[in-house]
Amino acid sequence: MKTQSSASPSGRAVCLQNPHLEALEEDILYHLSLGSKSHNLTEMFGDIKFVCVGGSTLRMKAFIEYIAAELGIEEPNSEFPNICAGTDRYVMYKAGPVLSVSHGIGAPSASVLLHELIKLLHHAGCTDVTVIRLGTSGGLGMEPGTVVVTRRAVDPTFQPRFQQVILGKTVTYDSSLDLDLAEELLHCSQELSQFRTVLGDTLCTDDFYEGQGRLDGAFCPFTEQDKQEYLRSAREAGVCNMEMESSVFAAMCRRSGLRAAVVCVTLLDRLKGDQVTSSHQVLQGYQLRPQQLICHYIKKRLKSNAAQDEVAPS
Repeated sequence: MKTQSSASPSGRAVCLQNPHLEALEEDILYHLSLGSKSHNLTEMFGDIKFVCVGGSTLRMKAFIEYIAAELGIEEPNSEFPNICAGTDRYVMYKAGPVLSVSHGIGAPSASVLLHELIKLLHHAGCTDVTVIRLGTSGGLGMEPGTVVVTRRAVDPTFQPRFQQVILGKTVTYDSSLDLDLAEELLHCSQELSQFRTVLGDTLCTDDFYEGQGRLDGAFCPFTEQDKQEYLRSAREAGVCNMEMESSVFAAMCRRSGLRAAVVCVTLLDRLKGDQVTSSHQVLQGYQLRPQQLICHYIKKRLKSNAAQDEVAPS
């Protein structure tokens, strides 16, 4: 097994580790319906400082409308065009220095999006970019509605790694996240004081049903006791929630030098059941919590940056 690990470099430029790109006449970001020459990516995206990604297309549209209203960038009811309207894979919206992008469900879909998103940020010359995944998850010993800020994205054996088979060989990448950023987000939640937020590990799986120990899939080769033993061992290892994208997200952001965080709300306690039974209204309220936290963080960062610019020597 070959292992590769890359910590974030001291610079804040977006790093690409692919010399073959230099030979391309144009880098076509196929799934985003963008290109490095057919579009002026620097003009379109060069001011981006915050990229927020999530699985749902509707959630990411709602987020850009919410953050724009909170930042006073546009009127609350303004329409935001989908920058990726030329494709039906993902959606992308922009409001000032904030980019909101969907990544679909599961690591393969998220990986495709992240490859092209990272290249987009690089081609646009973006610097000092923070990337945050916001979403939903199943909690472990967490009351529904608890927000989990991920310390490490761990695999089903509770190790902070993302493994990928490349040319027939298993390659392993570190899937730890920026602890300073995680603690900063935790502090922001304490300032909001509107919902419970915890810092802990997130278990990333390849599947929603068997991979997460659910008893309600089309197939189930294990017992309730087997499930409980596994989930309790995960909780004892420091896992607070589980979803399906955090490990690839953490690994790819580390490799590209991007400061990154994962903020997910829990919709249920998996130690008590497998199915989400809360009402649509309750779930909508839960899903707003990561948005509120991230919005508070972005507003705070922008205010701090503006203050620094005022005192900086000309």
